[in-house]
Amino acid sequence: MIVDNKTYSEVHFPIYVMEENLLRRNLALISSVARAADVEIILAFKAFALWKTFPIFREYIGATTASSLFEARMAVEKFGALCHTYSPAYTDAEIKDIALLSSHLTFNSLTQYERHHRAAREANPEVSLGLRVNPEYSEIGTDLYNPCSPGTRFGISSEQMPACLPDGIEGFHVHNHCESGADQFKRSLQHVEERFSKWFPQLRWINFGGGHLMTRRGYDLQLLIDTLNDFHARYPWLQVIMEPGSAFAWQCGPLVAQVADVVSDKGIQTAILNVSFTCHMPDCLEMPYMPAVRGAAEVDDAATSSSPYLYRLGGCSCLSGDFMGMWAFDHPLEIGENIIFEDMIHYTTVKTNMFNGVGHPAIGLLHADGNLEILRIFTYEDYLNRMD
Repeated sequence: MIVDNKTYSEVHFPIYVMEENLLRRNLALISSVARAADVEIILAFKAFALWKTFPIFREYIGATTASSLFEARMAVEKFGALCHTYSPAYTDAEIKDIALLSSHLTFNSLTQYERHHRAAREANPEVSLGLRVNPEYSEIGTDLYNPCSPGTRFGISSEQMPACLPDGIEGFHVHNHCESGADQFKRSLQHVEERFSKWFPQLRWINFGGGHLMTRRGYDLQLLIDTLNDFHARYPWLQVIMEPGSAFAWQCGPLVAQVADVVSDKGIQTAILNVSFTCHMPDCLEMPYMPAVRGAAEVDDAATSSSPYLYRLGGCSCLSGDFMGMWAFDHPLEIGENIIFEDMIHYTTVKTNMFNGVGHPAIGLLHADGNLEILRIFTYEDYLNRMD
């Protein structure tokens, strides 16, 4: 199907659209940063896992990061390479399988290391073991996404670390960013070094985790590259790894939905859509944040707006809070017209659900020639399988 990616007027059903040109733009930028800073940048599945696009990724990057056995299997079976794995807790039942699928395996605690490292080594003698450390510093403003909040369940603080690292530990994993800039990384790196650099001579690698939003407009790429090269100069024996998720799929495509009805109560007009915030855009409610809607302006105070076409956007689930808005449009909304939510690929397609049995949007890949390839259409059987 050939479509106009400005309006998607040819599309009359809900669909997430990954635009290949935009994906390749991000991949090329990330690849150039990796070369300039001499670091390995890998894809974190927790933010993006549309495996039918992995052949495109393989043209630019060589590895991925997993947080579970299923993600580790996907790394090997669909991406074609062993993964870097971290989980808050491994179990006896899965540790050997995970180790077999991993090139790097990070433990969240010293007790996890003690319980599982022998089994991991037995399953895969070549796997490189690491520990997640807690720098006790983060500039993330939303507690829901802050891994360094007091009482965190993530990582080991410096005062908990033994002077000599446990046998076989070769790396540290640090994750304390979320859609962050290079200036934030530079500041947080000072805290990492202050707390943990005395163990660096015992290591071979350090993973600075995700949240480095290097593909965002205005991100200071040169500062990131300079900061990483300065780090190399201080610790030339350490391989540096970064595993952003959002950066790969940032601004790579919308969720196209349609207006199913317009209702009014107490002067508020709500356009009810054939998609759901709680089912298909959960971060909007969890973060929360207001998504950008193509052709509409977000309105902070409806009472002072001069627009005659103000609408709240409502989802199609039975959750009372499945709505957001207000938005000002330049025309009255009509049943069946497209509502396009911008930037709805990262941390969305991986978190959707079928609450209420609400139909799941299709998934498509828009090629450079304007052809929209439908990668997946979800059916009643998909809903039944979740309940099976």
